[in-house]
Amino acid sequence: MELTLLGTGGPEGLPVPGCPCAACACATGDQARAATAVLVDGTLLLDLTPGLAFSAARAGRSLTGVRQVLLSHPHDGPAVEIPAGLPAPARVLAGQELALMSGHRVTAVPVDAPGSGYVVEGPGGERLLYLPPGCGPAGLAGPVEGSYAYEMVLLDAVARPDALARLRAAGAVDGTTDVIAVHLGHSVPPGAELRRRLAALGARAVPDGTSLSAGEYAEVPDLPRRTLVLGGARSGKSVEAERRLAASPAVLYVATSGNRGGDAEWAQRIALHRERRPGSWQTVETCDLVPLLAGGQDEPALLIDCLALWLTDAMDAVGAWNDEVWANGGQRELRARVDELAAAWRATRRTVVAVSNEVGSGVVPASASGRRFRDELGRLNAAIADESEHVLLVVAGQALPLRPAR
Repeated sequence: MELTLLGTGGPEGLPVPGCPCAACACATGDQARAATAVLVDGTLLLDLTPGLAFSAARAGRSLTGVRQVLLSHPHDGPAVEIPAGLPAPARVLAGQELALMSGHRVTAVPVDAPGSGYVVEGPGGERLLYLPPGCGPAGLAGPVEGSYAYEMVLLDAVARPDALARLRAAGAVDGTTDVIAVHLGHSVPPGAELRRRLAALGARAVPDGTSLSAGEYAEVPDLPRRTLVLGGARSGKSVEAERRLAASPAVLYVATSGNRGGDAEWAQRIALHRERRPGSWQTVETCDLVPLLAGGQDEPALLIDCLALWLTDAMDAVGAWNDEVWANGGQRELRARVDELAAAWRATRRTVVAVSNEVGSGVVPASASGRRFRDELGRLNAAIADESEHVLLVVAGQALPLRPAR
């Protein structure tokens, strides 16, 4: 089953006409995208968009063989002109099926926002899932008995990574599924940053006019097993770490912060973190990280936030703030704890992302205890980074790879 992506952009395309934003300013050349429309084997058209005939001609395709046009989402604004010779477009409601003369079978599936998702089965049995902009599948709460993975999925992966996570949890997407990001508008980052974010989701984007074969393997970078995300205060490091696992079917969020009873400002910070995380993620509050890292590769991914607070707890436990205790065994005991954690990080078979503070570039702390913490955190970060496939430094919300995954 061959697909030609006549457009891969959001409903308004990219750049959006008249928009002065940075994403639109960068949308030139193959970064410019018409509204998403997909031609399947020259006979089925998914979504009708402005300038469709021109998009098809630019891709070297003809629309003369199209026998069915299906709309996936409500089209706002003026009516889209139907190119001459095309049948009238239709929108199929969830649960309905169409059998086409070409041998394709189309089933409309429910989605969680206005629109219709479509499963297209080709004459050879290959299956494609196409979801509307801003939509995820509805009714998927876990593994679906008897389900098997689609060969290809086209969805709004940047805006809805949770939809991809649900498809993975249900067994509808696995390591062989080619996940293509479509409906890309000016809310997505341009260029290399888009590729990096999609790679973290196990997805990819292609330029308008690209032809793909459902069932043909396309290599997408695997999520690294161990990722360390560094950054200063309010740099966006926690958001970046959460983004790395946004499409994972199951995540265990490991909070090392504790409750700090009576500290209202700290409680508010914790509440904001919790509200930002997907509801499907589990949370555990602990600094006992070694047993969690010892889990198997089939267990949920870990997100540890953060190592700086783990170090604070460890230094409390060994009396590191007391100079005499520190000199008479406290330092040695702390280094042993750090070595134990680094060894567990090295040996883990779980996918794990850890957050830590980068404090070595700031003002030298005024107190001896502050300088001690800074130095020990620098050593801890270096030890964990040495055993990580991927290390990122987040500055002003921008992730800079210090050790690329590939």
